Amino acid sequence: MKLKHIVATLLAISATSAFAESYNIDPTHTYPSFEADHFGGLSTWRGKFTKTKGTITLDRAAKTGSMDIAIDANSLDFGLEKMNDHAKSKDMFNVEKFPTITYKSKSIKFNGDKPVAVEGELTLLGVTKPVTLAINKFTCIQHPMLKREVCGADASAEFKRTDFGLSYATPAFSPEVKLAIQVEAIKAE
Repeated sequence: MKLKHIVATLLAISATSAFAESYNIDPTHTYPSFEADHFGGLSTWRGKFTKTKGTITLDRAAKTGSMDIAIDANSLDFGLEKMNDHAKSKDMFNVEKFPTITYKSKSIKFNGDKPVAVEGELTLLGVTKPVTLAINKFTCIQHPMLKREVCGADASAEFKRTDFGLSYATPAFSPEVKLAIQVEAIKAE
């Protein structure tokens, strides 16, 4: 009787994992962006990273998945070269010492068959802290040109940059950062 139970459990586990799908981040359609208040409401500074790579795995039947994202810190773009150069320096992102920003999921929460949140860890300036992403929009389609499934999402989060050691110009630049990520990922072949 115990052997039957063990075999049934192993079959259930293997059947569940058979539904997991892997997707590769499309770097031409994925841009993490951020904003922070400047001088108590005088203006809002916005920037983005233009080089991102990674993988996403989703098992909608089992309501599980994972994310492993790497952002090239040197791809930082505020739209102003002087600001880009300063932000990449030791004062802020220190891209020479910390060339990569990562986000690794711990769990993905689902509502029905759609992911709605990702609990994970952000590593910035060598400091790793928990950051939860809210998935505001999630859609998958059969891409007409690629002839493969492509999933897209709009995600957001808020965190304090000072928690990661990025303390330059506080309080003139608020420590609170709003993060927005547009992402598209192509189903792996």
